Amino acid sequence: MTAAQTREALELETDVLVIGGGPAAVWAALTARASGARVLLTDKGFCGSSGVAAAATAGHWWVPPHKRDEAIADRDASGGNLSERSWMERVLEETWRRWPEVGGANGYPGGSFLGVRSPAREGAMLCQGPIYMREMRRRVSHSGVRILDHSPALELLVGSDGSVRGAAGVQRQKDRPWRARAGAVILATGGCCWRSGALGSNVDTGDGYLMAAEVGATLSGMEFSSYYGIVPLGGSMDKNGFYGAATFSDVDGNVLASGFTTTSGVGGARTWLLEAALHGPVYAIFDLAPADARPLMRAQMPNFFVAFDRHGIDPFTQRFEVEYILEGTTRGTGGLRVVDGTCWTGIPGLWAAGDAVSREAIVGAASGAGAPNAAFTIGSGTWSGRAAAAHARDLRARATIDSSDVRPAGRVGLRPSGRSLPGDRWRDLSLATQEEILPPAKNGFRSGPQLALSLDVLDDLWAIAADGLRGGGTREQVWSRETASMIASARWAYTGAATRTESRGMHQRRDYPESAPGLRRRILLTGVDEIAVDVVPIADPVTPYEAELAPLAA
Repeated sequence: MTAAQTREALELETDVLVIGGGPAAVWAALTARASGARVLLTDKGFCGSSGVAAAATAGHWWVPPHKRDEAIADRDASGGNLSERSWMERVLEETWRRWPEVGGANGYPGGSFLGVRSPAREGAMLCQGPIYMREMRRRVSHSGVRILDHSPALELLVGSDGSVRGAAGVQRQKDRPWRARAGAVILATGGCCWRSGALGSNVDTGDGYLMAAEVGATLSGMEFSSYYGIVPLGGSMDKNGFYGAATFSDVDGNVLASGFTTTSGVGGARTWLLEAALHGPVYAIFDLAPADARPLMRAQMPNFFVAFDRHGIDPFTQRFEVEYILEGTTRGTGGLRVVDGTCWTGIPGLWAAGDAVSREAIVGAASGAGAPNAAFTIGSGTWSGRAAAAHARDLRARATIDSSDVRPAGRVGLRPSGRSLPGDRWRDLSLATQEEILPPAKNGFRSGPQLALSLDVLDDLWAIAADGLRGGGTREQVWSRETASMIASARWAYTGAATRTESRGMHQRRDYPESAPGLRRRILLTGVDEIAVDVVPIADPVTPYEAELAPLAA
């Protein structure tokens, strides 16, 4: 037994526990606190500086009412017609209403931290991530929310009735465990990038997916987990909006593509570029950017240009080599399925927000990139925070909370069924998972045989982890649990991909290159050891389609 395991745990009790520290987490915490709840927020990193949002400029889907029909139609088309109008309208309205509370209150015109709209993305209101998240942390701190930084959650706590009653984890810097009993829990843990190295994404290892699935929650859209961002060779700055002003060429200078849209994930010009990158070097130059727009681009995202400046490259006049980096479900779409407009997971006491939730209802099979995903953090954080606070308030009123009647729900990576593996075995399992999920040749362009081979490997890795993976010290506990989450997320992603026998949006299959009308459906996944698959109709299509009534494609 380690020193951390023998050290007395920090015992806490609250109305609403928010797990995460990005935009969705802080909006949820602020809303729950404004609703009168006691709120505890636990973050794997430092709330306000960890995660992908704090790493760069974000564009919110901020569209005036008279332009929303057009915006909704455009997004539905780019996402393979898998969206739901009611969700898109709710996200647009909530963002339009709430975003100025932060931006406008700090003197930025129109609620924008830059005071400008994006020249590349109509309907995107830009803000610099570091400024935005610093302000949100200030608001959360001043509201009375208690924050535990560097305190990753490892598992949920459940009552005898199956309801979620809190969570448990460790405090890295104090090297001790913590347990928080709560009337309601909101998972705002982000998506899964499988430690690809994308800027700010190393905290996004699918932890919330695994914790929720262990208590019976369902995932949706996990096949849409193959979004690859472009980075300068050897870099990590994967924010791709500016590449819409780039010309791409091969090693001999032959033009491969001129600009692209960021919404479709893999599709159109992006497909050609990703394919070309499998066969040789690809270069880019931002020569399509007008001269008068270039200073504005630097102002919008200063850290985007740091690597270029350090190496003496002017990306507007000089070619530079690029490569692809997996952004998984963070810039992809898949995540936990929510069953109503409050972002409830269907498990009593458990809500989810932000990238932890599937965003199929607003972006379909495409990437939410910055704008819709960022807007969804506001909406989902608001709705889940309000509902979780009401649930906890109702439990208090009925005096039904028994703080002693809880048990830990975590298993793989925490409580092996067999003999424990050596403490550093998580490294090998993590690398083996990455070998199946990171390469574009496997995940960017899929096929039935390759998916079957990868799933066999991942199933074996899961069995090994279930039998013996367990961290010794505080850090090793976190790494082991993250590894288990990455393996589980990869299995869900490829199970969904094997079920969707078509190409749609970022999900590209070489053996099924066309979209199948009968697969305008949701692919739902439930279970941890054995994964159950269900294919269901879309409840609220943007427009009526006769194909919705077609039989499921074989």
